[in-house]
Amino acid sequence: MNVLLRRSLAAWVLWAGVSHGLHAQELEPGAYSPAPVGMNILVLADTFSTGDLNFDPSGPIDEASADINNTIAGYVRTFGFAGRAASLGVALPYVRGDLEGLVSGEPQSAHRSGWGDPRVRLAVNLHGVPALAPKEFAAHQHPWTLGASLTLGLPLGQYHPDKLVNIGANRWAAKPELGVTRTVGRWTVEAAAGAWLFTDNTDYYIGRTREQDPIGSLQVHVIHTFRPRLWIAVDANFYNGGRTTIDGVRSDDLQSNSRIGCTFSLPLDRQHSLKFAYSRGAITRIGADFDSIGVSYQYVWGSAR
Repeated sequence: MNVLLRRSLAAWVLWAGVSHGLHAQELEPGAYSPAPVGMNILVLADTFSTGDLNFDPSGPIDEASADINNTIAGYVRTFGFAGRAASLGVALPYVRGDLEGLVSGEPQSAHRSGWGDPRVRLAVNLHGVPALAPKEFAAHQHPWTLGASLTLGLPLGQYHPDKLVNIGANRWAAKPELGVTRTVGRWTVEAAAGAWLFTDNTDYYIGRTREQDPIGSLQVHVIHTFRPRLWIAVDANFYNGGRTTIDGVRSDDLQSNSRIGCTFSLPLDRQHSLKFAYSRGAITRIGADFDSIGVSYQYVWGSAR
């Protein structure tokens, strides 16, 4: 299996997120690497995150922390769209988390366990690689690629309007994004810029309305390929925005944060592979300042034409 294909498939592991508070934190090497058409990818992933939660300093919650385990089942299909390589994927997360902190000065804790909001992602290669079967794809040279994607967060996860902490977000979310890759020898540099857009949650905590500004995001990855299907990446991102308004009252919770991490892909054979990922908060103003470690398994099958 071509190394660019493996990278592009591996990118689907972690984009399902834990909740609305983690939407912008993705570090996804290979999200815009091209792939041949007619391929199917099954992904099973597990990520553990632990660290602090930084809320609006004027609010009632202080000294908060969380341990969150996110298990994801995902499926991706690659196909041709208007003569270009494209893919459509869906990811379904199951989340278990323990949170603790001070609420108005009193120690409080919470445990949550349930299905998170599913995500659907459509990606299309705009420049660099047409729609090709695996044999033609392997012979095609593509040092530059430009792609676009749209990710949707569906409000189907577990949600209780009488609880302040929830797994689901009870609103729609959409992320349009552009990504570019440049490959020279064994090195690939990837960059992607996009923004999360949100509808209002009109049933937020005892019948209130919660609005949130868009969150802009930028991520960069530097990937080194040791041999086909064996690679390591250094990852970084930055995201800004997301200030909230509750029943017309503006919160002081602007996010202006960044994360750094690394990703390692290990092929087991032509169809099976493992991926290991680690990331941590580099700068966190408001949001989740987590250390995260994850492992994923991928199974690939499809046309050999």
